[in-house]
Formats: sequence, C-alpha cells, structure tokens
Amino acid sequence: MIATMIDDAHPTIPDILATHARHRAAKTAIVCGDTVRTWGDFGAAVNRIAHALAARGIGRGDVVAVLMGNAPETVECLFGAVRAGAAVAPMSSLLTGAQLAHLLRDCGAKAALADPAFADRLAPHLRDLPALAHRIGPDRPGWVPLAAALAGQPDTDPPVRHAPGDDFNVIYSSGTTGLPKGIVQTHRARLHFAFSNAIEMGFTDAARALTTTALSSNGTWLVMLPALFVGATLHIMPSFDPGAFLRTVEAARITHTFMVPPQYQAVLDHPDLPQRDLASLRMALSAGSPLRRDVKARVMERITPGLHELYGFSEGFASMLKPGAPADKFATVGTPVLGFEVAVIDEAGCEVPPGTPGEIAGYGAGMMARYLGRDDATADLIWRDARGRTFLRSGDIGMLDADGYLTILDRKKDMIISGGLNVFPTDIEAVVGRHPDVADVTVIGVPDDRWGEAALALVIPRPGADAGAIRDWANSLLAKHQRLKAVEFRADFPRNALGKVVKKDLRAPYWP
Repeated sequence: MIATMIDDAHPTIPDILATHARHRAAKTAIVCGDTVRTWGDFGAAVNRIAHALAARGIGRGDVVAVLMGNAPETVECLFGAVRAGAAVAPMSSLLTGAQLAHLLRDCGAKAALADPAFADRLAPHLRDLPALAHRIGPDRPGWVPLAAALAGQPDTDPPVRHAPGDDFNVIYSSGTTGLPKGIVQTHRARLHFAFSNAIEMGFTDAARALTTTALSSNGTWLVMLPALFVGATLHIMPSFDPGAFLRTVEAARITHTFMVPPQYQAVLDHPDLPQRDLASLRMALSAGSPLRRDVKARVMERITPGLHELYGFSEGFASMLKPGAPADKFATVGTPVLGFEVAVIDEAGCEVPPGTPGEIAGYGAGMMARYLGRDDATADLIWRDARGRTFLRSGDIGMLDADGYLTILDRKKDMIISGGLNVFPTDIEAVVGRHPDVADVTVIGVPDDRWGEAALALVIPRPGADAGAIRDWANSLLAKHQRLKAVEFRADFPRNALGKVVKKDLRAPYWP
C-alpha cells in the first residue's frame, strides 16, 4: 500500500506575492512618481526577470546583485532574483565603484542587475570581477540591456520551489565602521520579518505605505516587505525631499511610512507642515538611530500620534515602542517585536537583573543565518543562554526595567569613560538637544589630561547660536562627570545610509 502524504506546506514570500498577482491583478501595487504598477503588472515583471536569470543558469546557491536606485524596476529586480531561487544582494548608492566591486567579490555575485548610474560607477572595475558573468541593465559596453534580456521571456510562474532554509538575501548593513559584512537571511527569517512587522504596525491590504529611504537598505524593508506581504500599495520616493513627502502623504492619503531621525527633523522644519493634511497617517516608524526625546514629542504633536520607534540590528533582533505605551516608558524603545526575546548581559556573559546596564543580545525567528564567509565574526556574535539558545550580541549598551521595557544607553564603542565613570553620549545629547539654538547634536569622547576622556558636543546650530552659551547652559543641567569640555559647531555630520552619525569619523581628528 502506498502511503498518502500531505505536503508539508511552507509558503514563502515569492509564493505570497504570486498569489496577490493572481487574485488582485487590477489593484495598484507600486507607485513612483507618474509610474503605476498593478499587482498583475508587478507579478508578470517579477516572473520575466526570474525566467531571464534562469535562462542564464542562475538559481539556488547563486547570488544576484541589484545595483539600482529607487524605482519600480528595482523592486521587480529584487524579487525577480529571489523568485529565480537565488539570494539577492542589494547594493547602496552611497558606495564608490571600488567599494561596490569589493562587495561584489565578497558575495560572489554571479549576476548583476544595474541602472546606468551604478553601471557607470562600476565600469573601471569590471575587469576585476571575473565571477560576475552576467551583467544586465543599461545599454553600456559589457552589459546586456534589460529589455533585451527580458525579450521573449514568459510571465508565468517559474518552476522553482523554495525551502524555508534557502538563502533569501545578502544584506550589507549600513554600518558605521568601514565596509559592512554580508548578512545572510533565509526565506524563513524574511517571512517572519514580514508578518511580525505587519502585525506590530497594523498593515492590511488597505494600507498605502510610503518609502523615503534607499530600497537597498534593510531599514526600508521594514515598510516595503510588510506592505507587499499583505497585498497593500507601496509608494516609492525616488529621493527624499521633505516638501515632496508632505505633498505625497496628503495627496495619496498615505497610512504608513518610515523615516530616519534627520528626515523627521527636516519635515518638522519645513514651512509647509502647518498647511498639510496628514490625518491619514496612522503609523510613522522611526529607526536607524535614536530619536531625541524633544524631537519625538514634536513628531507626535505635529506629524502623527501614531509614532512607532524601533530599535534593532539587521543581524536579527528588534524591539518597538508603540502608541499607547505608558507615559513613563516614553524614553524607552519598548518591548521585543513579536517572535523575539532580549537579554542584557555583563562582560562575563551573565544575564544582569532589571535596572542594570549591560550589552543587549537578541534571539528570535528573524535572526540571520550567518555572516557570509566570516565564520569567526559569526562566532564572535553568539551568546548562549541557560537553555543553549544562540542569542546575537548587539554591541549596544542597554537596560531592561521591571516591566520588560528596553532603554538604549549607547553603543558600547561610543561610551565615554571619564574619571573611571561611564558616560553615555545619548544622555548628554538629550540635554543639549533641548537648547533652542541647537538644530542637531552628537557627542563624542575626546582626550582630556585630567579625566582621561571628556565629552565634546558637536552641534549643527541655528542662526545666531553661541557655542560657549550652549556649553554653559548644558553643563548647568548635567552631572559633574557628564559635563562638556566644549561645544563645536558643524555644518553637517557624516552619516550612513539610515542617517546614523558615523562617530568614528568625527572622533578620528582628536585621537592620534
């Protein structure tokens, strides 16, 4: 007798997107400027890209790099590569040609899908990329035009079945210390990322989501992936402009968006803000770097009370502070996102009790599988709890309170040790940021003959500001060991793709 076996079904994100394309074909999926794609259009484009890659022998075990700016074609190429069975590696437009070539070699990309700007930047380095056998995109020497590659390809679902443990992507996180490491995430992890964030942020198929940051960034996927997962409509800004953001939210009745703190500040400072109707905006997510408390209060008052603040790291952990949290939790980053756990550990690797600072470690279904080709770095990240589960260390210093709410104190490497006492720059930034002449502030540790290290505030000033007056005002509010050595003005700060200040670049001139 032959046993009847029911399939052990594991729907994946490519399967779910294909279902939307079949059953919501006429509904709008993507909007970017004047370009509109229905779900039927989007599904067909994804399938043609997948078939074009498969015709070149690209499939499971291969990496396809996507080097494109913010456009509907970028989303189609991202998911077309995954639909073909490959892992997709999105690349940042902030990188130089040499840096892009380094990452292409690092991930072993066999194929690349690029737009003209990326292709031109990469042109001097193509001879150094022998493994990059298939180059598709612009009409340039050494590249096959995308239209030619897609000519004659069917728009039917390709015969590819994904397993939960297959690699979905290689994300090069927008780190602040040199070239980033490749973070490998599986289909299982990405599916969890999609549904957990959809639940936590209230995405439904009626949502109209707006992305404001680069599609290559893992932070952007916090809104992009849940929106596509539930069959909503995704609006894409080609590049961020605060006035255009306000106009788009009003005109398109945007319900969900994601911005990083400098973008929120730019919107708050824009003269059109009082005249724009933002009532449709039910959820605005802030992530990437801490949102100063004074800015957070202004966002909730002037943009939307539906502010969600997320703390996380791309390797695989997140917590979220949502509207409705108790007022005394305003300065925290909330509790773990659905499916995650958090631990705070000391230097010896022991969990510390509530109210005690330590390194944040996270565990959950959204964790990365590994750093690509860096077993030692992967091993360095692991901390095991009493049950033997592998938590990932964040490198951030935080503290849990008795109710399980997490407070971020600072990056471990950014902490200042002054006179033997730990000084957290974020505490000082929260004070200095309240001064009316301060547009933005970041605090770093600099050498000090007496204390070994002291705090220096670097400030982007408003017109008429006086550095000495700001220093004196702040020092009157700070504890003795926190007091500022000086305040220096800057026109801007070096930032990564998600707006996080690159403090190592700011510290470099002060330390031999």
